[in-house]
Amino acid sequence: MTSNPTHSQPNGGHSAAVDLAALHLSAMLSADHPMVGRGRDWANENIPARLDRFDADVWKRAGRDGVFAFHMPRELGGQGLDPVESLLFFEGLGSAPCDMGMIFALATQVFATQTALVRGATAEQRDRWLPLVLSGDVVTSFAMTEPDAGSDTAAIATIAEPTGEGTYRLNGQKAWISLAPIADAVLVFATTDQSIGSWGVTAFMIETSRPGVTLSDPVQKMGLSSCPFGNITFTNVELSDHDLIGTVGSGQRIFATAVEAERAFLYAAQIGRMRSLIDMSVQRARGREQGGKPIGAFQAVSHRIAGMQLQYESARLLLYKTAVLYSQGQMLTMASALAKLHISEQLVNATIDTMRTFGAYGYTVDAGIEVEIRDALGGLAYSGTSDIQKNIVASLLGVGRPLRKQKQK
Repeated sequence: MTSNPTHSQPNGGHSAAVDLAALHLSAMLSADHPMVGRGRDWANENIPARLDRFDADVWKRAGRDGVFAFHMPRELGGQGLDPVESLLFFEGLGSAPCDMGMIFALATQVFATQTALVRGATAEQRDRWLPLVLSGDVVTSFAMTEPDAGSDTAAIATIAEPTGEGTYRLNGQKAWISLAPIADAVLVFATTDQSIGSWGVTAFMIETSRPGVTLSDPVQKMGLSSCPFGNITFTNVELSDHDLIGTVGSGQRIFATAVEAERAFLYAAQIGRMRSLIDMSVQRARGREQGGKPIGAFQAVSHRIAGMQLQYESARLLLYKTAVLYSQGQMLTMASALAKLHISEQLVNATIDTMRTFGAYGYTVDAGIEVEIRDALGGLAYSGTSDIQKNIVASLLGVGRPLRKQKQK
């Protein structure tokens, strides 16, 4: 899988623009795109059906086969795929009957940490970190959330106290961080000046082997067991300007850029999983008989599956609309919030509808649907809860702003 993909990054010109438009249209209209098949094949060959812990061998194979490089510009050592192509590949990963936790782990590095490095790191920092990241030689964490600060970046309490010319001392704790217990490096957001709120937020990239960095054991959670998460504690960790990503105070901008991409793209695999759940439900509806006919002949079952298809199609369109906006350099705050909200909610609904279609058997461990439900529920919290996404949408619509009263003549 190290060779260049069928759809390479266009080099400009009219024909390239036409090719890109055709790619975007085909991605939106069909889940049978070759990149979806490529992702499905890779997952089938490399990711076991079920894992109860992180698999370092899968991670290394992802580096070897260029999975981390898809979304990266060519000039930075990547394959330069259009964002739509990267998402098609991850959609394919999710459509395979493979462990979703491991797929989620891959996606967190590709769409969060790597985006932040591309947007904020200096050329020297990219040269230092990106070869390690793209090869799979390091596992990274994206650390913003704290026990008392999630999406409210102005409330973070981790402090990078300036101690001299270009030096800092880092203290604080990050909580519920994906891949934290096994991370080799962490992109940590801290404040250099609490008095100015989010304007003081600054990003640093450091090795977790540094003195003063403590990684917790994996926190036991409901699902996605192969994507461990936990806490990172910083106690008098010495930093320098070489660790600084961007500039002092630019952390909020870097975070917002990365988290928008994460919201937009992290759930591509969940689209693929929705498709596989529909296929499972159709097969069950056709193969299970009651009263001498398939249960799919009963309207209660057939309408349920029709509803699943509707939600899948609408979620998929939201995802690829967001990807097209991203590839065109347009604002995607609204689009990414809507996509994340709808996909995460509808995947949960799809897992429960699948269980209903399978009846009592669907409630058993052997059916495998209970794992899908537990994994899907994580999406309601990752990358900002559903309530946060609704807040973003409502704010952009201006629903909380009073109308200006017209002066009476």
